[in-house]
Amino acid sequence: MEISKRTKGLGTETAFEALAEVNKRVREGKDVISFCIGQPDFDTPRNIKEAAIRAINEGKTGYTDSAGVFAVRESVARHFSLTRKIDVKPEHVAIANGAKPFIAYAIACTTDPGVGDEVIYPNPGFPIYESQIIANGAAPVPLPLSEKKGFSFEIDELRARISKRTKMLIINSPHNPTGGIIRLEDLEEVAKLAKTHDFWVYSDEVYRPLTYDREFASIASLPGMYERTIICDGASKGYAMTGWRLGYAANPTLGPYFARWITNTESCANHMSQYALMEALDGPQEESRKMVDSFHERRDLTVKLLNEIEGVKCLMPGGAFYVFPNVTAACKKLGVADSEELRKLLLENGVAVLADKHFGRRNPGDNEQHIRLSYATAKDKIIEGVARIKRVVEGGA
Repeated sequence: MEISKRTKGLGTETAFEALAEVNKRVREGKDVISFCIGQPDFDTPRNIKEAAIRAINEGKTGYTDSAGVFAVRESVARHFSLTRKIDVKPEHVAIANGAKPFIAYAIACTTDPGVGDEVIYPNPGFPIYESQIIANGAAPVPLPLSEKKGFSFEIDELRARISKRTKMLIINSPHNPTGGIIRLEDLEEVAKLAKTHDFWVYSDEVYRPLTYDREFASIASLPGMYERTIICDGASKGYAMTGWRLGYAANPTLGPYFARWITNTESCANHMSQYALMEALDGPQEESRKMVDSFHERRDLTVKLLNEIEGVKCLMPGGAFYVFPNVTAACKKLGVADSEELRKLLLENGVAVLADKHFGRRNPGDNEQHIRLSYATAKDKIIEGVARIKRVVEGGA
């Protein structure tokens, strides 16, 4: 019995593999501070949990429309309309078990397999972009991000990658793994290119609430762009709801087709969880704001401490809860081959990070080394964890 080449070659999200390695060490009694996983260390706010309990007690435990409960889609549409300053109708909205399925649904809706359709995606970036492009039979075209531009991309680099086969561009702002934010003027240039060359834009906005130093800007808010933009968001990051698996997307053309894909795959999003989502979006926002304020403080602390390490250079990210420090000099100082070897060395010394290789292939001509840390952890752990990195790098442990 053979396994398909598509399955054998399917990529993964290596953060979970690293987390499994960390958990194994912890079970063995080793002391490890982990900066691996992008998960808020807060509990889901009580009012949200109570909304789900009410839904269960009221018998909301069966199938829903594939696109989601209409009242919940109305809530998502209001949220999108308010936060993106556009007119989103509930008919444009679909709700899924997490935001991740919409990556595959969007690619499936905009490309055909085996005919050379191309999807441009950020590199480094969320690894599921590339794996789903390939799994759906399209051609992945990596778009290099520039450290000198705060881990955004050069418009000329994007322009050079657009062809007659380009069907979709994936953008992610705030960005995983770097925390970078695409500037409004660059979004405006992307919009011009999308209209000129007639391609879709998949705007991954799951870190929208975690935008610290400027107002969040969505490309869908620009004139004429909502029609060709798939807005994707989720409850995981802003409301500490990773395990609830709630994602939502909107587009006036593709919304019904997303519902068709959901019928074919999930049937519908978790029924009672949808009412938790409605409470998250419509209910009090104080707890969410407290989380964001805490992440803001942790960002500043993490960057400050990392920049005090000889051989480490860390930009101040504009959003999300990640930093992506340049460790090229540290690798040279320690005599390790690259950031992956540094990651292994740090793990042996009780601190877990991810290497840049976990977020895509190295861009041609780029020999800089980076690691990713998630500062979605307590301040005392940040202080101790970075201190361990400092001891390794400066002491040659």
